[in-house]
This record gives sequence, structure tokens and C-alpha cells, in this order.
Amino acid sequence: MPNIKSAKKELRKSKKRAILNKKIKDNIKSLVKKSRKAIVAKDAGAKELVAKTLKALDKAAQKKIIKKNTRDRAKSRIHIALNKGLKA
Repeated sequence: MPNIKSAKKELRKSKKRAILNKKIKDNIKSLVKKSRKAIVAKDAGAKELVAKTLKALDKAAQKKIIKKNTRDRAKSRIHIALNKGLKA
């Protein structure tokens, strides 16, 4: 446990940030799963769901919650899956 007042405050801030970051990461993971399921099922709303997922990935990378290369890799994989799903 920190003894200095500023260190205590910083600990409180980091805990709050960790909770917020976890919520955003969990949301991204669930959106990616839903997008993949929609693509496999050839759902009509798959394109909108993919767009929502890509937007969430971009926002998370902008806030530095995920790295840019992680965002790019995830977006690329979703795009590839969507394009394969639309062709078939």
C-alpha cells in the first residue's frame, strides 16, 4: 500500500481506469464474436455489425486501450471473413 497521498490517489485513478479499459475490451471481444457468428450464419445484419465492431476497434486504439497493430490485425481478419462470407 502506498503511504504518500499522491500515490494513494494515483492508485485509485489506476483502478478506475483499469475497470473502464476492461469494459471496453470486453465490449470489443463480444462484438468480434457476434460479427464472426453473423458472417458464418450469413445474417442480413452482418455488415452493420461489422461496421459497429470496426468503429469500436478504432475508438479503443485512439484511446490507447489496444495497440494500433492489434486493431489493424483484428480489422483485417474481420474484413477477410466478411468478404469470404459475401462471396459464398
